Amino acid sequence: MSTLRNKVQLIGNLGNDPEIINLESGKTLAKFTIATNESYKTAEGEKVTDTQWHNIIAWGKTAEIIEKYVSKGKEVAIEGKLTSRSYETKEGEKRYVTEVVANEILMFGK
Repeated sequence: MSTLRNKVQLIGNLGNDPEIINLESGKTLAKFTIATNESYKTAEGEKVTDTQWHNIIAWGKTAEIIEKYVSKGKEVAIEGKLTSRSYETKEGEKRYVTEVVANEILMFGK
């Protein structure tokens, strides 16, 4: 049961091409967003689609695969864990970010 403590699985489409960062340490980082859609009907019978955007990051071999094969609009399945962090802007404002750290990716389509 411990493997279910912090596990995220999402299927969605990339909003933009991934941002690939090669760090001085030799590690590769991929950053991108995916959109997931959920549809429902209102009391009046009108179909409504709710789109949620998710920040995804991946390291190492997973990031290298993303760099080679994943681009804007592609449908992917992501498995990973949810993380939160904060940082301070140049203006001194504190910002909070929630991201999915992907450890597996599955690509759909061609």
